[in-house]
Amino acid sequence: MAATFALRRAALNASRSSRGFHSTARSFIKVGDKLPNLDVLVENSPGNKVNLSELATGKALLIGVPAAFSPSCSNSHIPGYINSPKLKSAGDVFVIAVNDPFVTKAWGAALDPTGESGIRFLGDPTAKYTEALDLAFDGTAIFGGPRSKRYAMVIEDGKVKELHVEPDNTGLDVSAAEKVLK
Repeated sequence: MAATFALRRAALNASRSSRGFHSTARSFIKVGDKLPNLDVLVENSPGNKVNLSELATGKALLIGVPAAFSPSCSNSHIPGYINSPKLKSAGDVFVIAVNDPFVTKAWGAALDPTGESGIRFLGDPTAKYTEALDLAFDGTAIFGGPRSKRYAMVIEDGKVKELHVEPDNTGLDVSAAEKVLK
């Protein structure tokens, strides 16, 4: 009897451990998926939590960047959106960076001092939102920790309508304003 119990327990443990193993890589958020319902993004200060599943219920655009104040993000990617005449037709626009809210607030003020664009700059200080989208990469060598792949995500009614993710994580091609705001 004890031997039978031990065999059953071993089989159960083997079954549990095999469930966690996947031979294929996880795929990131897809067209048609809902946004994650998480209160981990912050705006301007740590106490101002933002839940995009509650805010991006109509037409919205999420722009993910590897780092605030980095050259491509500051000189090309986000200014391309700020200066686009088609930005207003995108709905609510949010820039998400794996940075603290003080950094994203300062970065937003540097890029759009008057706030005229209406873009909201959000910090993802723990990278939990970015990881929930499965759009994180190991940026330790350059940025000191996990970072967001560069992307642009068109949202309609809380679901992903279009997804533009840079294949090399940080390049600037498919997520550029002129390609997303057609």
